[in-house]
Amino acid sequence: MTWRWESFFNHAVTRITEKLDLEPYPIPIDMVKKVGSTGSRSNPIDVTTTSWGVRNAKLRQARAACVVAEPSPQVLNLVISPEPSFDLPFFGADLVTLPGGHLIALDLQPVLKRDRLHTEAVWARLLPLFDHFRPLLPDGGPIPEEAEPYFSPCFLWTRLPLTSESDTLIDGPLMDAFVAYLDLYLELVLEAVSVDDVRRQELREGQLKYLDYRAEKDPARGMLTRFYGESWTEDYIKGFLFDHR
Repeated sequence: MTWRWESFFNHAVTRITEKLDLEPYPIPIDMVKKVGSTGSRSNPIDVTTTSWGVRNAKLRQARAACVVAEPSPQVLNLVISPEPSFDLPFFGADLVTLPGGHLIALDLQPVLKRDRLHTEAVWARLLPLFDHFRPLLPDGGPIPEEAEPYFSPCFLWTRLPLTSESDTLIDGPLMDAFVAYLDLYLELVLEAVSVDDVRRQELREGQLKYLDYRAEKDPARGMLTRFYGESWTEDYIKGFLFDHR
């Protein structure tokens, strides 16, 4: 079965494992791989969700959720969550193919957006990347006001139709942007030094707000519920995708 985002996933796993000393992130056994179906009774379509996760002293969790059906949906949701002892943003990439087109979001997401100590050094290095790639991809449009605290000014967000021209953009500037954003994030991780207990608590509280918001507003909830049922979906969202471990 063809997966549109396989090259992105393979690149991320390769780069993360090359750059960092890691151990597996514990994934509940029934969440490592889940098989369901979509489509109609007369024409069912198999859909498989697989999970990948690692961690280390600086990263609480680096994980991917991969949804594959033919021809759609096809999803790569990659989130890297730092340990609160390190003043780091989240890395977030949502690469989604649906019958209506591709929805793509890429960002280094702030834990404390209004805290200049947390944001300025990151955004100064991220902004040149955003300025380079933003003109190369169509603008995805406005985001909800309630989501604004959880995205940086360098949020790369685009919508693309299911065309050969879009495939060229995905395999060209989008892949280049994904590589550049991820490389910068890994550089930040390698450079990060631990903070004191007061700062750690501030970062922890910011992370919990982010994780709770993402769990509450996860746009994949409806899709996963159709495939696998409400109980498994809620356990997956809260017990793996945005857990508090």
